[in-house]
Amino acid sequence: MTIKTTIERLGHKGDGIAPGPVFVPMALPGEEVVGMADGDRLKDVRIVTPSPDRVRPPCRHFKSCGGCALQHASDGFLARWKQQVVRDALGAHGLEAEISLISISPAQSRRRAVLAGRRTKKRAIIGFHGRASNSLVEIPGCQLLHPDLIETLPALAAITMAGASRKGEMSFAITHSSVGVDVAATGGKELSAGMLAMLADLARKHDLARLSWDGEIIVMRRAPAQTFGPAQVVPPPGAFLQATETGEAALVKAVAGIAEGAKSIVDLFAGCGTFTLPLASQAPVHAVEGSPGMLSALNMGWRHASGLKQITIEARDLFRQPLMAGELSRFDTVVIDPPRAGAHAQVAELAKSKVERVAFVSCNPLTFARDALALAGAGWEIGVVRVVDQFRWSPHIELVADLARN
Repeated sequence: MTIKTTIERLGHKGDGIAPGPVFVPMALPGEEVVGMADGDRLKDVRIVTPSPDRVRPPCRHFKSCGGCALQHASDGFLARWKQQVVRDALGAHGLEAEISLISISPAQSRRRAVLAGRRTKKRAIIGFHGRASNSLVEIPGCQLLHPDLIETLPALAAITMAGASRKGEMSFAITHSSVGVDVAATGGKELSAGMLAMLADLARKHDLARLSWDGEIIVMRRAPAQTFGPAQVVPPPGAFLQATETGEAALVKAVAGIAEGAKSIVDLFAGCGTFTLPLASQAPVHAVEGSPGMLSALNMGWRHASGLKQITIEARDLFRQPLMAGELSRFDTVVIDPPRAGAHAQVAELAKSKVERVAFVSCNPLTFARDALALAGAGWEIGVVRVVDQFRWSPHIELVADLARN
């Protein structure tokens, strides 16, 4: 059945939403569209009345590739929309804050990504999964990834041919560094002596900085270090890293501004030291992280850097064993950057502590709003919330919030 309808708003996954609700891919608010009903979705969509915020997608793969969801929307629209998403998330809990946008990452700046690889009878396919599909879309000329990552595609194809089963799918976490690309492969065959030699040869042939296989380093020709403040850190294979250098710089600047004047800082969910190491230029920092490997990389970076104050580290699962209120009260400033699930247990202890200032970094406005509500109920005041758009053309949102005791 053919339906003609008007898009009312944009959903949190980037689809247009019409009354019903009916979900319409690649549609924008205010647009009149026609399409075939398929449950609660429209397919074979035609835009009858385009939005003034509609632009020509810069990438030729956009319609089929699932790597980007919002290339058809202008930068100005996306900036306003992402700010509104944060505003609405807070409003749903009766909270208000000043929402500002401080950074949009440029095209071709993603320095890390996860690509998939499959073997066919004659070759390998490397790319992102298709839009709402399990198929793979090859991405030569991708407008999202750093050019050095695009140049790694032939290497990933060769590794897939060598190490993937005929029916399986491999995953490649690829990361750009100043000395070359770091490739962390998972989902391939079990390693044998012959395959180890073959993979090491491929890493040399394609000039990879490092190649790992299910967490085991096959070869490290050059240490793929990342720069955090004055320190150089070599993260473990596949470790978390902010998606773009521009986005990371905006987040670090915002956090440093909130922590200005701090005398003692604790960095929760510290990772490899994205915030810990720059902040140690101004105050001692205690870094808490669940991954011993990432903490070891952070600690090594600190020990080889100069001009930094004391950094102490603690391996601890903050979901199961959060720092208690008494432990937190040793610090005047907390930096917290939890995963998408938020930090419910840790925030409950933070609310009871004597900490004066919190720099709250989040990649999920919904769980941030939930956690902010717990702090607001304990007398905390939400200051400026800064939105950072480092996942260009994606509905994902990063933010940094300034919270202080009222």
